[in-house]
Amino acid sequence: EKGYGTGEHAPGLKLGGCGAYKAAHHIIKTHAKVWHSYNNTWRSEQQGMVGISLTSAWGEPVDPHSQTDRDAAERYIQFHLGWFANPIYKGDYPEVMKNYVGRRSAQQGLGTSRLPTFSVQEKTYIKGTSDFLGIGHFTTHYILQKSFPFLQVSSYHTDSDLAELVDPKWPAPGPKWLNSVPWGFRRLLNFIKTQYGNPLIYVTENGVSEKVQCTQLCDEWRIEYLKGYINEILKALNDGVNVRGYTAWSLLDKFEWNKGFSERFGFYHIDFNNKNKPRYPKASVDYYRKIISANGFPNSIEVMS
Repeated sequence: EKGYGTGEHAPGLKLGGCGAYKAAHHIIKTHAKVWHSYNNTWRSEQQGMVGISLTSAWGEPVDPHSQTDRDAAERYIQFHLGWFANPIYKGDYPEVMKNYVGRRSAQQGLGTSRLPTFSVQEKTYIKGTSDFLGIGHFTTHYILQKSFPFLQVSSYHTDSDLAELVDPKWPAPGPKWLNSVPWGFRRLLNFIKTQYGNPLIYVTENGVSEKVQCTQLCDEWRIEYLKGYINEILKALNDGVNVRGYTAWSLLDKFEWNKGFSERFGFYHIDFNNKNKPRYPKASVDYYRKIISANGFPNSIEVMS
């Protein structure tokens, strides 16, 4: 969406309301081709797995008693996670995506929907092409219905008719888009379990960057973030969600999309101004090391309430 819709990320193409959907369509078909290639040629010999990693926030209705807000929150997840997961696990785009993009396209006077369609053969070819689901997750938003005025230039952002809010009480240790809301992760994982038949899940990205470089490397907020989110994964495991592994994001400070080296997610601080790029452990290194060595929380009393 940022690469082919708004142009914020590489390759920087501003293709409006069609670009993101076309790019996603090609990604899904290409993913299926790779899965089948491995399945037909190497699986019998190597016994490996091929999956896909999708990043999604959780969407919580502003008013859980309002059917309109509940529908909007469901729509949020379908326009993010479901956009890719639904074709792979169910064979087609989510119905709500097809309905909303189709209706908006018709209002624009377009003969066909801006959301491409899969042929019957493609649906069969794509469905089931993931041995595991990788999940990247960082934050949660409150969602409510918001009807955008009719625009000749509709986009992925206006197609879903919703608005995202955050609770000002939620900690925001990192960039403005990343509030620490651990309970949203358990809800997302349970949604995946229910929606896609409890697939095998590997958490491939979960972490937080810092607003201000802490010269003492004292990133307590990262420790609190990790504690909260890993604890919610443990709760999801108790719910019966099939989570097999967890990967924190990330080992080192690194190049982060259009933020370059300014957004630091690492356990290790990198001095980018030094020719040798020395690495210094932040406080979170010691904490995460203890979790790894214990294969859980060293002090179980502080979690799982």
